[in-house]
Amino acid sequence: MSKVQLIIKSVYAGFMIGIGGIVYLSVENKIIGSLLFSFGLLTIVIQGFYLYTGKIGFVKKFSELADMLLIIIGNFIGTFIAAFISKEAHLNISSIELVSNKLNKGITDVLFLSVFCGVMMFLAIDNFNKSKNVLFIIAPVMIFILSGFEHSVANMFYFNLAGQYNIKAFGYLLIMLIGNGIGAKIFSFKPD
Repeated sequence: MSKVQLIIKSVYAGFMIGIGGIVYLSVENKIIGSLLFSFGLLTIVIQGFYLYTGKIGFVKKFSELADMLLIIIGNFIGTFIAAFISKEAHLNISSIELVSNKLNKGITDVLFLSVFCGVMMFLAIDNFNKSKNVLFIIAPVMIFILSGFEHSVANMFYFNLAGQYNIKAFGYLLIMLIGNGIGAKIFSFKPD
């Protein structure tokens, strides 16, 4: 696969996470919002799009990390597009309070919450790949949202929607990317 195709599939994935974020912010009931958010990940998996949190746990070679950087960039672009369209369409949604709460957490809290989310996302993809049962995607998405775990790409959408483009926001996103990667890699190691 070419690098252009990889980036395009990554942009699509980021856009779908943005759609999940839109629906989550659009409903008052968090349980229903988390259930509907899972449509984003379901679409990504079924369409073969590239989401950082769904791919990082399956990296086997150091050379594949360059692709992860391209996936992150593509995911960010996709979330930016979804946020931009949301604002231009005057959707009645806001992530300002949500983002403020995230940026008021301590760095270690964000890291640990990101590790938990990385575990959930790795298990979602790994279990779905083995079983083809969509519940293995829906349940981990609901768990990470309802538990307050930090999903780096979902947060890219929320930060873009809130217009948070500062050093602290990008630093927190970096910590979330690292935490999601650690969580995914912890569960990708399987004893023989």
